[in-house]
Amino acid sequence: MYLQHFGLTEPPFAITPDPRFVFLSERHRDALAHLSYGISQGGGGGFVQLTGEVGTGKTTLCRLLLEQLPENTRVALVLNPRVSPEELLETVCEELGIDTTGRRGRIKPLVDALNTYLLDAYAQGLRIVLIIDEAQNLSFEALEQVRLLTNLETSTQKLLQIILIGQPELRGMLARENLRQLAQRITARFHLTPLSAPETGAYLRHRFAIAGGTHMPFSPDAVQRIHARTGGIPRLINVVAERALLAGYVHERTTIDAPLVERAADEALDTTRRASSSASRRWFSPPRLAAVAAVAVVATGVGVWIGSAVEGSAPTAQARTTEVQPAGQPVAPGPISAAAAPPTSPTPPAAGTLAAALARTNGDESAAWAELVRLWQLPGGEVAQARVRACDPVPVPGLHCARGVTTLEAIAAIDRPAVLRLQAPRGPASVLLLGLDGDRVRLWLDGGPVAVPRGELAPVWSGNYTMLWSAPQLASLPLPAQGDGPAVDWLRARLGHAGPPVFDTAMRSALKDYQRRHGLVPDGVPGPATRSMLATADAGPQLQRTE
Repeated sequence: MYLQHFGLTEPPFAITPDPRFVFLSERHRDALAHLSYGISQGGGGGFVQLTGEVGTGKTTLCRLLLEQLPENTRVALVLNPRVSPEELLETVCEELGIDTTGRRGRIKPLVDALNTYLLDAYAQGLRIVLIIDEAQNLSFEALEQVRLLTNLETSTQKLLQIILIGQPELRGMLARENLRQLAQRITARFHLTPLSAPETGAYLRHRFAIAGGTHMPFSPDAVQRIHARTGGIPRLINVVAERALLAGYVHERTTIDAPLVERAADEALDTTRRASSSASRRWFSPPRLAAVAAVAVVATGVGVWIGSAVEGSAPTAQARTTEVQPAGQPVAPGPISAAAAPPTSPTPPAAGTLAAALARTNGDESAAWAELVRLWQLPGGEVAQARVRACDPVPVPGLHCARGVTTLEAIAAIDRPAVLRLQAPRGPASVLLLGLDGDRVRLWLDGGPVAVPRGELAPVWSGNYTMLWSAPQLASLPLPAQGDGPAVDWLRARLGHAGPPVFDTAMRSALKDYQRRHGLVPDGVPGPATRSMLATADAGPQLQRTE
């Protein structure tokens, strides 16, 4: 009945997962590109992690991803991870069409059958992907079994790509000491965030127009109230917006204002208040109550949403992995002085809230880059800062730059300051990681040091980093199967390799072992992240303890 009142042809916030209602924001396109890369290009056989609050559209995003799979991809989708390791393996095999007769309940026969299937698929040029939704519900034993599946490989290629999708609790789980081996294998991370206020309005307009509406019924103040009451969570936006439309029909209004949204939110979001509030009883007048009851039963609730963005974020079409070789040409502004690290920064204030510190930032991102240049004692002033900010491969002779997506654990292992890209209330912000320990991180933020609880970094950091490292002899490291020279001698010494000083199959195998132990992509290629970790003993500033 309210559909005719607002000139609609169908409910705009219905629960049916209709692809026509998909709302792709910039942030959400970034997440979709992130997952698509994990399937089409792969992450070296590691894990791809997607997290987000309840109602931000993770599962719906997964469904959209499945509709866009390359033809050579086979997917095992696990929707109920509350199972034992044996049951998990059975589910994976069943999803891939593997016969489990006589193997059920026994891990080794199931793994053997899966390995045979993966080898056959590899020979046919197929990519096999395991997607686990609601991964925060996996037990420790099941997570460990999932990790062991990444050991299924040929001499040159991992056979299974794994995508973990879950609530923010998943990040906390993977930060545990007993799961560090799995966490180190995560090669790409992405965190979905709620909608901003402008995006909430765009989301409402999009769904209303798709449902046949010709004018936006929600006033600007109403949109602001919907965003404030729901926190930008799309599922809650659907609930409140649907109830507000019902209220508008009851009161014969074609425009939904802020007071009406307030009462709708009280009715929809606070069930205790709804059960006892006399105001709620007065809201629906008796003559209209019976008329809208049936509509409320079939129309109230959660609609499909597939857009999560942070205001000011830009879409990313390229892959983001632990190791990324940036583009650019070497420059030579002058010799580098890397004898000793400069004096430490002033003692930061007591640990506070990162969100509050980001809210105070004035949007000038140059402070973090200037501090990184100062720590490395680079000549050239603003010119050097510009080259570092652009991540030229060799910003000055003897110094290299690496940029990509990684974890705090990996940065701690490399032990170098790194510029982290965060999402602040006013848009993207660059901060310099100065130090970290088990409880806190020390950041150079907006011109000064600040120490904050380590757990506050994860919600605003998706793993993007830029780092400098000093390794003069690696600048011309040969990558062919055979090669020798000073750079190979350096690599051999760093790896502790007992073989001949030639970059051959044996040394490449030793490099792969090193990469596995340090949570890097085990591709046998000394890329930027690998070389920076190998160079941790060279001159240059190191991370400080936060005490």
